[in-house]
Amino acid sequence: GKVYPRVYCEKWTSGTGMKRLFDLALGLCAALLLALPVLLVALLVRLTSPGPALYWSNRVGKGNRIFRMPKFRSMRIGTPAVATHLLQDPDAWMTPIGAFLRETSLDELPQLWSILAGEMSFVGPRPALFNQDDLVALRTERGVHELVPGLTGWAQVNGRDELPIPEKVALDVEYLRRRSFLFDLRILWLTVVKVLRRDGVSH
Repeated sequence: GKVYPRVYCEKWTSGTGMKRLFDLALGLCAALLLALPVLLVALLVRLTSPGPALYWSNRVGKGNRIFRMPKFRSMRIGTPAVATHLLQDPDAWMTPIGAFLRETSLDELPQLWSILAGEMSFVGPRPALFNQDDLVALRTERGVHELVPGLTGWAQVNGRDELPIPEKVALDVEYLRRRSFLFDLRILWLTVVKVLRRDGVSH
């Protein structure tokens, strides 16, 4: 692939550099444009199942630091805090609109808060759950843990939850090697296409 200057890549990937400025600008624009849909989804979640509109999960961030990531609640209160595919019968735990929220990725909208707070980026490896020890260990071994986690990522547009952990981490490593402004734009575009086609389900 195309080789980008080292200084450019360092500025782009720095938490206080161009990538962070891009996240802030795009995040603020998205927050303004999506304010009404966010309120409507929050209302629907509250009306269709008991419990709060938001679900805050402990996720692994840059440097393996734990942070609290919000999502619109798509599972019933009392659902075990594990990856959805590890539940014996995931559908039994879904709220009436949970499957729709996940298929359309509307449950991810509150993560704009994490992006504006600097705990996430628009593009990066998806943040692991606090108890996904195998995924965290492999990412740490390969240096991926030093990246800011993303709303979407290279692994997300190449299989999402269908990928086994070694393949997911291999794609994370590829992103670590290739990261740049243009590559992030490509991933964002592919994410839009994936969401419109409703390919895969993210957890």
